[in-house]
Amino acid sequence: MAGVIRRLDETVVNRIAAGEVIQRPANAIKEMIENCLDAKSTSIQVVVKEGGLKLIQVQDNGCGIREDLDIVCERFTTSKLQKFEDLASISTYGFRGEALASISHVAHVTVTTKTADAKCAYRATYSDGKIKAPPKPCAGNQGTQITVEDLFYNVNARRKALKNPNEEYAKILEVVSRYAIHNSGISFSVKKQGDTVSDVRTLSNASTVDNIRSIFGNAVSRELIEVGCEDANLAFKMKGYITNANYSVKKCVFLLFINHRLVESAALRKAIETVYAAYLPKSTHPFLYLSLEIAPQNVDVNVHPTKHEVHFLHEDSILEHVQQHVESKLLGSNSSRMYFTQTLLPGNDCAPSEAVKPAANPPVVARGNGDKVYAHQMVRTDSREQKLDAFLQPVNNPLSTGPAEVVTEINAGPREDKVRPQDAEMEDVSDLVEITHVQEHTAMPEEPSESGCLSPETGPPPHKKPREDVDVQMEKGERRKDVTAACTPRRRIINLTSVLTLQEEISNQAHANLQEMLHDHSFVGCVSPQWALVQYQTKLYLLNTTKLSQELFYQILIYDFANFGVLRLSEPAPLYELSMLALEDPESGWTEEDGPKEGLAEYIVEFLKKKTEMLKDYFSLEIDEEGNLTGLPLLIDNYVPPLEGLPMFILRLATEVNWDEEKECFESLSKELAMFYSIRKQYLIDESNLTSSQNEESDSSSTTWKWTVEHVLYKAFRTHLLPPKHFTEDGNILQLANLPDLYKVFERC
Repeated sequence: MAGVIRRLDETVVNRIAAGEVIQRPANAIKEMIENCLDAKSTSIQVVVKEGGLKLIQVQDNGCGIREDLDIVCERFTTSKLQKFEDLASISTYGFRGEALASISHVAHVTVTTKTADAKCAYRATYSDGKIKAPPKPCAGNQGTQITVEDLFYNVNARRKALKNPNEEYAKILEVVSRYAIHNSGISFSVKKQGDTVSDVRTLSNASTVDNIRSIFGNAVSRELIEVGCEDANLAFKMKGYITNANYSVKKCVFLLFINHRLVESAALRKAIETVYAAYLPKSTHPFLYLSLEIAPQNVDVNVHPTKHEVHFLHEDSILEHVQQHVESKLLGSNSSRMYFTQTLLPGNDCAPSEAVKPAANPPVVARGNGDKVYAHQMVRTDSREQKLDAFLQPVNNPLSTGPAEVVTEINAGPREDKVRPQDAEMEDVSDLVEITHVQEHTAMPEEPSESGCLSPETGPPPHKKPREDVDVQMEKGERRKDVTAACTPRRRIINLTSVLTLQEEISNQAHANLQEMLHDHSFVGCVSPQWALVQYQTKLYLLNTTKLSQELFYQILIYDFANFGVLRLSEPAPLYELSMLALEDPESGWTEEDGPKEGLAEYIVEFLKKKTEMLKDYFSLEIDEEGNLTGLPLLIDNYVPPLEGLPMFILRLATEVNWDEEKECFESLSKELAMFYSIRKQYLIDESNLTSSQNEESDSSSTTWKWTVEHVLYKAFRTHLLPPKHFTEDGNILQLANLPDLYKVFERC
């Protein structure tokens, strides 16, 4: 009677073993990449076709294979191990000699290799672990190229199970990406056959963080914390990068290398995720990249056919040590949370028909076209609503919150019922009627006119503009021709080519959607002198008041060129003293090499006195014969610039303006004036740094600048500002939230 136990055929044995080592194309590529790394390669290129089932090609620039091509695909042939005891100190990736043998039993393998001192390369093909024909000389670069074709051609069940090439390609990308991150001194690339662009590509001079950024994106790389610890008693050290509490995803990304092998450790993953559970939202996970180096004699690498698991001594102690270190790093980075905003503007990414409909009516009201406005789409504010505090103008000078060194008097002509025709000549500035004398801590008129201009004491009272006139958007072509922010008696036409060119540049750079948002916004409040919150439809925006006001004043200076009223100083301000004050300020950048301050101040006075006529005629900037500043331009009604910035303005007027070319002169001079007039936090009291007694004294000052920002500047933004396109990209307009997304958040809670 024949026995029931039989010795399997060698071919069957080899295919069974190959099926354990090479489970899918990604395993084959992992084994070949490890061979490339053992060969000291600095560049590894992977090309695949149909997810690696049709073709895998791995090329490196390593040392190459010398005279072992005959046995390179036989089982248990290796250059890294000679006796079993060598496993205790193994430092290479491979040691069994099974990788290429296993691949050759389930695919057609071709090896092309060239060593540094060889005159040519050699190519050989293999099947079932045996070489088919003697190696043939051929052309080739230094290193080794292994081509694997028709993987699992003789294992039908396995090939049918791997029927999705895209899924297999994704696993290949995952494997190569992890090795690329760990081996930052080596360049990796992966692409599909025929593609010109690699799906994964790293450079040999890139750092670990650069590779993480390249593969996983900025969202991960900007939240990374570097970790590293070691323990001589446990004979291990750890380094890597983990994300802080600002980053979380639905699936944990855990890259673990032990002695440079890509492995998995469920125990270590669980230990670290337990730490993160206290910091991240429920059911979210971090990004982790850890590299552990443990004494080779303490690691057993021969516990799994694909080597994706290892066992090591003192496992519990090492895991606890790593867990404690990760927790200490997270505690150190948990003092703040970071929220990234987007400069998303209304109408940028949706058609007008898709825009959110304002709804002041009860929720879910049927519209004429049958559309419904749901609760999460409702706009619950009306930008046309008038606020009572608009009529309660603070009693202090609008912006000067420090000791008053310069007292101002506002001069303006009586406002006409409507603007005179453009071709009328403007009356001489000296004929302007002085209307009020405003000093620090003296009362302003309690009832400003609706347009924002102060009511004159002499002459006929101006008519109030109806509210709807203020909010109606004007035609683009006529917008600037009929409106001026300054209270001037008459306008004169300006046909200077340079000014017309500057006006055209402003018009061409205007952003229509942003202009619409500013026109129809609802003011929410001031965050600081520099930042303010506004609402537009269902979105909340953070606006840079400093930059917007600077742009507003620049545009007023260009569009109302030579048509300004005058803010006349009650006491002339000596240019010499203002220049000396500016030169004493570290912001001026003065050094001893520039010469004595007195000489520079005298030069500034004499230089500006030569420009008196032009400054007065075009910019209403008045300087008398003795070198005293007597008047500033009135750009918008009810607004006095922060006079604390006057010394620095005088210095920059003489040093930063291009006085040689007409267009550049008008442009740079207008920009310097706009900077001086803009709201700047350094010239306003910072409430957060004041004592309680100082707080009481500054309450009225704080109220003053906040009132000015809301009721003077943002009111002017509605009608006079053409926001440039670069505001959408430079962080001056930030979208903080929108109602539909907030509803989604609340629905998940």
